[in-house]
Amino acid sequence: MARYKGPRVRISRRFGIPIFGNSKYLERRNYPPGVHGPKSRRKLTDYGMGLVEKQKLRYYYGLMEKQFRGVYEKALKRRGVTGEQMLQILETRLDNVVFHLGFGTTRAAARQMVNHGHITVNGRKVSIPSYALKVNDVIVAKDNTVSRQMATKSLELSTSRSVPDWLSLSKDEFKGVVMRIPTRDEINPIANEQAVVEFYSR
Repeated sequence: MARYKGPRVRISRRFGIPIFGNSKYLERRNYPPGVHGPKSRRKLTDYGMGLVEKQKLRYYYGLMEKQFRGVYEKALKRRGVTGEQMLQILETRLDNVVFHLGFGTTRAAARQMVNHGHITVNGRKVSIPSYALKVNDVIVAKDNTVSRQMATKSLELSTSRSVPDWLSLSKDEFKGVVMRIPTRDEINPIANEQAVVEFYSR
């Protein structure tokens, strides 16, 4: 599956937030990349602001444009506020939940674990990162040496991150459970999802 492989610090500096996690370079220079970085930014149009917010979310969750557009269209068909539905779809993707549980140190690493068949859902191997999880779904790192070693190493490196309240984690069993679908407040989005909805609805 295609994913962004370019310079990550540059993307984070462009938006002024740690899209791919904390970086000393982002902290050192809090202005856009390039020779004109220190100069003041031009004021964005509504379209430009919507594009920026969309790109923040897209890079944050590691999706290509076609995939992200598909998330929006799926959210549009659901009952409720489209922006919140979109965030819930993104948060309950299997790769994102594997990341939240600490089985992957980054979303890219979590996606790789899923792609390589190291994760099961309700006792069955699932190798689709976009797999939509539901309430009471059980996510487990497969019971074999390689999968458990990878999960153990990631859990040790992920101690600074807390597991969201809408998930439960049993480290000894390498098992996580979706307790409920997260609310917008629990997700605490990195971007303005309403601006994304308005961008796509033009």
